[in-house]
Amino acid sequence: LYWEADAPGEASREISYQALHLHVCQLANTLKRHGISKGDRVMIYMPMIPEAVFAMLACARIGAIHSVVFAGFSPDALAGRIADCGAKMVITADAGRRGGKPVPLKDNVDEALRQDGTGVVEKVLVVRHVGNDVHWQPGRDLDYAEEQAQSDSHCPAEAMNAEDPLFILYTSGSTGRPKGVLHPTGGYLVYASMTHQYVFDCKDEDIYWCTADPGWVTGTAYGMLAPWTVGVTQLIYE
Repeated sequence: LYWEADAPGEASREISYQALHLHVCQLANTLKRHGISKGDRVMIYMPMIPEAVFAMLACARIGAIHSVVFAGFSPDALAGRIADCGAKMVITADAGRRGGKPVPLKDNVDEALRQDGTGVVEKVLVVRHVGNDVHWQPGRDLDYAEEQAQSDSHCPAEAMNAEDPLFILYTSGSTGRPKGVLHPTGGYLVYASMTHQYVFDCKDEDIYWCTADPGWVTGTAYGMLAPWTVGVTQLIYE
């Protein structure tokens, strides 16, 4: 995985498959330490950074159901989706960057969690990405780096049935209340992997870039899940 930052001149990151595996297993163990298990819902509200990849794959590894909300959506939109799916945890960042402008993700999460129906959230895991000051609620908010440092990098994958839920992705809500579409594990991964292999026809020497955000199904299928199943080297851009 190659990650390119939004800020010109900022160091990029290169992550091997082995390093990706270790990051994912560590995060999976972090989630388990904080009570997340098979069938629990985890809301992911993050910028396009490698930790967003780790979060999706860590949920899948332990059978938790992830739901990605586009980081450009409002606190109201986030709150409605949290309440609808009954998320126990939110994974976010202090802030994101888009076109050089900061996006106050943690502040948005705090505002969302003051709304009705969001009391189901027990923990908020925060990546210190931009380094800005954010409100911190003791007992609820967790520092990503500190939590990862306490987690083992070995986490066996949960055995899943083909029809077990993998993720929930919400419609935009532009024509009414957002609707959560539930995608199962086996059917979704097989189809996404097969179509990625045959349609995109990536070769071993290729570098692949899916420009879609994982808040949309294209970004989930062809930017976050399928490429890893066929061994693709890919790029994500903040």
